[in-house]
Amino acid sequence: MTAGTRTPAAADADVTVRRRGAPRARPRLRRLGPWLYLAPLLVFIGVFKVWPLIWGVYLSFFHVRPYLGDEYVGTDNYSKLFSDPDLRSAVVHTLLDALIAVSGSIFVGFWLAVLLQGPARHVRILRTAVFLPTVIAMVAAAELWTTLLYPSRYGAVNSLLGHAGLGPEPFFSSPHSSLASVIAMQIWKHAPYDMVIFVAGLASVDREMYEACQIDGASWWQRLRYVTLPSLRPITTIVLVLGVIRGLRVFTDIWVATNGGPAGSSESVVTYLYRQFSQDNDTGYASAIGTSLLAVTVVLTALMLMWRRRGET
Repeated sequence: MTAGTRTPAAADADVTVRRRGAPRARPRLRRLGPWLYLAPLLVFIGVFKVWPLIWGVYLSFFHVRPYLGDEYVGTDNYSKLFSDPDLRSAVVHTLLDALIAVSGSIFVGFWLAVLLQGPARHVRILRTAVFLPTVIAMVAAAELWTTLLYPSRYGAVNSLLGHAGLGPEPFFSSPHSSLASVIAMQIWKHAPYDMVIFVAGLASVDREMYEACQIDGASWWQRLRYVTLPSLRPITTIVLVLGVIRGLRVFTDIWVATNGGPAGSSESVVTYLYRQFSQDNDTGYASAIGTSLLAVTVVLTALMLMWRRRGET
């Protein structure tokens, strides 16, 4: 047999090797496939979310001077946070807004879920109608409320109050009622969203526990207190985390309805940040405010998640 001649056994061995080696590339392609699908979204998040965040943290250590070159100031922008009375006032307004609006939307959303749970057709129709404020853009909702709460006696709400011998109330136009009016608008806007989450949570509660309570003669309030509320603790934590994040970064509703006024009575941290950036041209200080707000939001979210895990163990 010549050197160039191959035996049938050697040929079969080559075919076997090729068959074994060919599929090796397929698992790599399968692992790479999902990332290829996610690549456009990851690029979008990186360009429009992650990079601006990193750049904002970087600018917080500079006095930004367009066309003149940025001047490094270290932590001066962060030191200014503690000596700015306008920022302290905005922080107080933001905390009040977040505390009352989030608590109110959770409370209203929970009771709406209790009243509107169930698979009946008329209940689904009512849930859809109640959910409508959530799908309205915040700009449109704020414009709607400023029209309804027009401060003269010709406003829709003041006209009704006039028929009852009350008003007219200033609502958004008074330093004493502007923040309360904004909070009422936020509860109206966000409570239906919380309702939907609570409805999903109520549907997951074990019905056998309700039947056992009914056999034991438990009242409606006892079933709610000892079965429903403990079962909804994880859902409540999720709603609370989402509400706190929403409350700390409130901007559109205040900016459209009151522009932070009158006399700064409804100024929030984010509206004050935007004012520092767009009107006072202090980009470095605005970046320091945004970075601090991000840090506070992350810490509060982590604490609430830790509280949830501790409650589950």
